Amino acid sequence: MAMSMKLILSILFIYSLVEHNVCAQKPVLYNIRRYGAKRNQDIAKVLSNIWKEVVGSTRPSKILIPKGTWYLSQINIGGPNKAPVELNVRGTVNAPVDFTVMPDKKAQWITIQHVNSFTITGGGVFDGHGQEAWKKNDCVKNRNCVQLPINLSFSAVNNSLIEYVTSKDSKNFHVKCIGCQNVAFRHFTISAPGDSPNTDGIHVARSSNVNITDSVIKTGDDCVSIGDDTRELHIQNVACGPGHGISIGSLGRNINEKDVSGIYIKNCNFTNTENGVRIKTWPSAPAVLTISNLQFQDLIMENVGTPIDINQEYCPYNLCKKTSPSQIKISNVVLKNIRGTSATPEAVILDCSKSKPCENVVIGDIHLRYKRGGNSRVKSARSVCANVKPILKGKQDPPICAHKPF
Repeated sequence: MAMSMKLILSILFIYSLVEHNVCAQKPVLYNIRRYGAKRNQDIAKVLSNIWKEVVGSTRPSKILIPKGTWYLSQINIGGPNKAPVELNVRGTVNAPVDFTVMPDKKAQWITIQHVNSFTITGGGVFDGHGQEAWKKNDCVKNRNCVQLPINLSFSAVNNSLIEYVTSKDSKNFHVKCIGCQNVAFRHFTISAPGDSPNTDGIHVARSSNVNITDSVIKTGDDCVSIGDDTRELHIQNVACGPGHGISIGSLGRNINEKDVSGIYIKNCNFTNTENGVRIKTWPSAPAVLTISNLQFQDLIMENVGTPIDINQEYCPYNLCKKTSPSQIKISNVVLKNIRGTSATPEAVILDCSKSKPCENVVIGDIHLRYKRGGNSRVKSARSVCANVKPILKGKQDPPICAHKPF
């Protein structure tokens, strides 16, 4: 065991030296102005030309979008790259108001894929101008609804960092992080009105070791949504609200979905959200998988619809049947030190599957009170449970699983 640890430390040391030598090189600066970018013209071609040069370089590169307002129709940045690349956005980059003018109809405004050691920073703004597009969103009643563009789409992006930038008013999801490893979002701001449809903040799926920290997410849907095959996701010091909270799922609808494990949500604040932390799985669905090793800890809820919600009969807009229970197993869950106010009497809902009851759910130090609307008076809340026998530690207010099941 000692020899293996020495070997690991040696490898890490060598890796750090290599990284230091690469990063010690002064990056080559590519200012879009010097490559012909103009304020009132589309900068997509300029950025594409710069990227062709950058992606083949063995020296670190820095692409600069200076202060000011810029227009970008659509871009797809693809690797593999040979050296670290930084996209330094200091200005505001505007998307087309009319999404139908985008040349590529794949419902993504800015796509970054198959890159390594990629950084986006600079304090700038990606403005999706989603207000007109939201009016065309009828996905609630139309399964064949138009797919609206996502602000930032990351696919197969590894060892990368997104920090000190803002995603504003995306027409659809703000960020998708699919098939990525070792990606960090920190000091990242997402901003959209609470009534903007399907504007999830960050959607993570089929990814591992993603960190979302020290960030603010205000949106019209989930602040963070977690899809299948997500492993080791850490969310810490995030302010969520307005929005729908932080959600695992929905899962179970598609037969090829894979397990979710290692989700850690700590030191986060939820303000005026529909939910706090929740898990959503479909009943009468084909997928058989597990959701395990979850920690929800040190969370503050302020006027949150349902602060804690496990819903294994998730069936929005009557899109499914409830003829058979969910085939997804939830286990090894810790809910600890969660406090604040609930906007509904049921502050805690643990509605687990009848065929696969939740196991090893540890709950302790819960203090949630019911605060109706703008009323300053707080009342006792309650919990409702089904198909779960939680392990109780510390204090629970409301009493956990003290009421009749559904």
